[in-house]
Amino acid sequence: MMIMKRAGAYLLQKLVPSLSSSTMLHGSRVALGRSPWIEAMKQLQSRNFSHSKDEDSVEDFNKELESIFGAPLASPSQLGTKNPRPNSDIQQRIQSVFDANPDMVNKVIHDDENIAAPEMHLSHVDMSGKAAMVNVSEKTDTKRMAVATGRVLLGPHAFALIAANSMSKGDVLTVAKIAGIAGAKQTSNLIPLCHNLLLSGVDVSLRLHEATHSVGIEAKVTTIGPTGVEMEALTAVSVASLTVYDMCKAVSKDIRICDIQLESKTGGKSGPWSRDQS
Repeated sequence: MMIMKRAGAYLLQKLVPSLSSSTMLHGSRVALGRSPWIEAMKQLQSRNFSHSKDEDSVEDFNKELESIFGAPLASPSQLGTKNPRPNSDIQQRIQSVFDANPDMVNKVIHDDENIAAPEMHLSHVDMSGKAAMVNVSEKTDTKRMAVATGRVLLGPHAFALIAANSMSKGDVLTVAKIAGIAGAKQTSNLIPLCHNLLLSGVDVSLRLHEATHSVGIEAKVTTIGPTGVEMEALTAVSVASLTVYDMCKAVSKDIRICDIQLESKTGGKSGPWSRDQS
């Protein structure tokens, strides 16, 4: 960031020498916001400054300069002189800087784009591109919680049997609840790169929704450890959903499992997250 500011200061000193270097670096008189400045530089760099431009083009150019310096350059207080140079002279000096320093200008723009859009990477992939388990030994134990939800669309017939607790295999909701809890505890055995965590609590709830002939499932998992329990919550919902399907498949083949998703999580370096606020 400091390199970019110094490069920007160099360019601006070339353009308007009357502005002091302290003004350039610290922004006490000129505001140099990173992204707006780079966008303006890109616009200026792409222009072909010539004396044949009409008055409208010169006016547009002055507006672009104003967006960089924060005020019109024609103002004596901005240039520090009672006789500011003509617009054409400023245009020539800007173009000469670009012509003399193309590599430096491009590097400033390129570096800023890299800073604005850092490269993302998958945590479970090593430097060679192979799957790897994340080492969490250096992470601090914190209280972590995750909530996941899902739905099972049953259809009218299966829904009525579950609501009346008349399914031949037994109490669907209770069995699915127990299956969800067991599934959360077996997550590391089912998902290869998940860590084996000591869970503090697993709460799985199932509710019938008559309007959609469905059962809604929610799992809340908590722990105190070095990594989160999002996968445990999602696994709990998934296993509970599959259990509902298994217990009802004899009466309907049209059952659908859908909308399994993380709703919220807390703890860890990234802090809290909620689907409602994302």
